Amino acid sequence: MTRQSSISVPRRDSFVRVSRVALAFLAVPLFIMAAAFLVDGAQKKGPAGSLLTADKGKFNIVVDGKSVGHEEFEIAPGGSTWVAKGTTHLAVEGSPAMTVTGTLTLQPNGTPVSYDWSSHADKTNGAHVDFTNGVAKMTLQMQGARPFEQELTFNSPLVLILDNNLYHQYAVLAAVYDWAHKGEQSFSVLIPQQLTPGTIKVDSAGPVSAAGKTYEGLTVKTSDIELTLYLDNNHRLMRLEVPASKAAVIRE
Repeated sequence: MTRQSSISVPRRDSFVRVSRVALAFLAVPLFIMAAAFLVDGAQKKGPAGSLLTADKGKFNIVVDGKSVGHEEFEIAPGGSTWVAKGTTHLAVEGSPAMTVTGTLTLQPNGTPVSYDWSSHADKTNGAHVDFTNGVAKMTLQMQGARPFEQELTFNSPLVLILDNNLYHQYAVLAAVYDWAHKGEQSFSVLIPQQLTPGTIKVDSAGPVSAAGKTYEGLTVKTSDIELTLYLDNNHRLMRLEVPASKAAVIRE
């Protein structure tokens, strides 16, 4: 088994970077999020006691002031579990166009049950991950190669999935953060496309402003970079910024 290690990503150049290796986009993902799904003017809720809230929307992915892609996503209850799924289309100059999809099944408290991802560029790759009591069992399928299996162990069953270029997954982070106590909180994290386990630190940033509007802020820190989540009054992610990468994910 592989023990949990400290995440050292995303690097400054990894925000929307097409990797030259087979997995394509192995750069870390600390950038994801959600938009709100409104029904008859009211926020759609899931089962009683759930930390999650149904959501559906689209994000514009911007690097150095230029749009390089979009993500469409939906987070919705399904019986006793929740499903967070998204599809990102990227067109980075000098790299093949890419489509990344992810489907994450969650318990109402945000604990992952299973996760599937796929990426389509010059090659097609994907993986399936099952979670049981803090153990992630992954089966990776790379085009032209035999399936590869790996098992990772975490300190807690509550593991955040923050995968590459699937920004809606930060909605789950915002939901599981303990807003009643606030302060700095640590979470176990898995980046499936990178086969990387680790930890992140999340803290309330208080009121933050962007594009002439004021939001509730959350800071997310790894060992070498910091990003900010911009949330509305219901703690729904409206914007995400990585200043060191001159990158932003903006809700449309």
